[in-house]
Amino acid sequence: MKLSKLLVTGICSTVTAISFILPAHISAAEGGSGAKVGSLTCSQVAGTKRNLLITSSAQVTCTYKGDDGSTENYTGETGIGLGIDLSWKVEEAVGWLVIAPTNDATPNNHALAGKYYGAKAEATAGVGVQANVLVGGGAKSFTLQPLSLGGQTGFGAAAGLGYLYLEAAK
Repeated sequence: MKLSKLLVTGICSTVTAISFILPAHISAAEGGSGAKVGSLTCSQVAGTKRNLLITSSAQVTCTYKGDDGSTENYTGETGIGLGIDLSWKVEEAVGWLVIAPTNDATPNNHALAGKYYGAKAEATAGVGVQANVLVGGGAKSFTLQPLSLGGQTGFGAAAGLGYLYLEAAK
């Protein structure tokens, strides 16, 4: 495995582990009723990045892993709808916690399909990090944890209004 792939995977694993701990404490402190039902990890599809300076997009493949052991695959698009993107990325991966109103999550119904919008910022010099604050979701009352972190390899920086569109993989 390439060193860059190992670094991105390591960063994402560490960030995802931290992101599993923080929302539980925040939710408990706020008296939140949402329950973590799994995690979603998305990776950029190689060769699909399109960067037009004030907007950018890339195709992604995502895997949902439920706390009950179920998995679902998604495809989609992510990027910056309006902002500035001066980055060139070789690899990118992002992880989110998946939150539902109850623990009663039905596997294999692709409930995460939907549109998520918010802020996105990243900086990369060889190996870098990114932060996403996305809201929205599918029609089935599932949502992604509002804050996620990811890792990538490449060079540059980007910030702006970010988005993530997900649909069931065919």
